[in-house]
Amino acid sequence: MSTSQSIVFLALQTNEETRPIIEAIEQDNPQAVVHRQPAMVKIDAPNRLVVKRQTVEDLVGVAWDLQSLHVNLISLSGNIDETEDEFVLEWKQ
Repeated sequence: MSTSQSIVFLALQTNEETRPIIEAIEQDNPQAVVHRQPAMVKIDAPNRLVVKRQTVEDLVGVAWDLQSLHVNLISLSGNIDETEDEFVLEWKQ
């Protein structure tokens, strides 16, 4: 049996709208590795990466629509499972 992990990733534009999203991802995914570049941020995680609406709302102090994530999304890798409360990337078999 293989114990290797599959990496999923999310790449976002770097701007004022994405700063709290990135911070929320870091809080909710302690295993994630954040690669900051001048115009984008790429976040890698083994097996699973989650963006939680509630965490972003707690950081910005107002209601936040998870669908607004797509406006600043550059690229991603993994299967998407999206609800009103969470955006999850993971590889499904």
